[in-house]
Amino acid sequence: MPRRTPFHEYHRDAGARLIDFGGWEMPVQYQGILAEHAATREAVGCFDVSHMGEVRFRGPQAMAAVNHLVTNDVSKLALDQAMYTAMCNERGGIVDDLIVYKLGEEDLLICVNAANREKDYAWMLAHNPFGAEITNESEQWAQLAIQGRHAIALGEALLGRPLAEVKNYWFTRGAFAGVEGCIVARTGYTGEDGFEVFLPAGAADIIWTALHTEGARFGLTDIGLGARDTLRLEMKYCLYGNDITDDTTPLEAGLAWVTKLEKGEFIGRDPLVAQKAAGVPRRLVGLEVQDRIARQHSAVLHEGQVVGEVTSGTRSPSLQKNIAIAYVPAALSKVGTRLEVDIRGKSASAEVVKTPFYTRNY
Repeated sequence: MPRRTPFHEYHRDAGARLIDFGGWEMPVQYQGILAEHAATREAVGCFDVSHMGEVRFRGPQAMAAVNHLVTNDVSKLALDQAMYTAMCNERGGIVDDLIVYKLGEEDLLICVNAANREKDYAWMLAHNPFGAEITNESEQWAQLAIQGRHAIALGEALLGRPLAEVKNYWFTRGAFAGVEGCIVARTGYTGEDGFEVFLPAGAADIIWTALHTEGARFGLTDIGLGARDTLRLEMKYCLYGNDITDDTTPLEAGLAWVTKLEKGEFIGRDPLVAQKAAGVPRRLVGLEVQDRIARQHSAVLHEGQVVGEVTSGTRSPSLQKNIAIAYVPAALSKVGTRLEVDIRGKSASAEVVKTPFYTRNY
């Protein structure tokens, strides 16, 4: 039986269409993907992301242990700062993409993807030569993402103090909607302004009610996984299992910016150094596709030869264009390169374009 988040009854009562997503019964849509996508871009959306996992590292060796596991340099983190990063295997493939939150000098919280909760925790325990204290706190937390141009105003009403002063990828802690022990971070997966709030799982009802009561005047709309996917794809944000996997490297996936080879040892560093020196063979690029919608696993062709594969694709609600993300040879990754995509046996013209596809106007 699929797991359920603490907000499950609210989704059911709202008439959401529920699906099995990575072993979780989650809302894929409420009123429809297009309406929910537009509500996030134009006002503010509420996403239940409580299926994500949280792993805590504590102790004198917490920083060293995390830096050993991830590609970015967490030693650069300031208190109350967050950092996006990848966690690699010994081949340089991506075990998961993560966000690390520095709660204290010896206290780091890591948010992991829902489908990877058990896998990541086991990997962390198995690769902890420093003896850091590692705890899976996933059941203790619920998480909501509030995204859109009115998100910060709504957040400030419930936080009772300025949220606009919290910079991107920083966070604040304290009471949210009167509930102590919350973490409110200026992070998100939509390209809009907004925040994500980690809250004690037992306080889910209080925060959901307060958020929707206050949110009514801001046009708050509940958003399902369907619109979450179209929103992130317009930004070319990677989805684990589609665009990044154990067989793709951060350098191939456009994540060189969170891969600090110069920081010293971490799992996967040597093959990544070698790949960079030899020349990264393929790149994850954005495509505009004519006439038809490309989907995951659609073949990408150049001069009639298969050269790559689409990892994600959709009809962009914001741009009214067919967009996709695909791995192609580095030599064919330049913006303006003409390609074709095989969509169910029919060829569609495609062009490599600059990403993100969408840029917000505020």
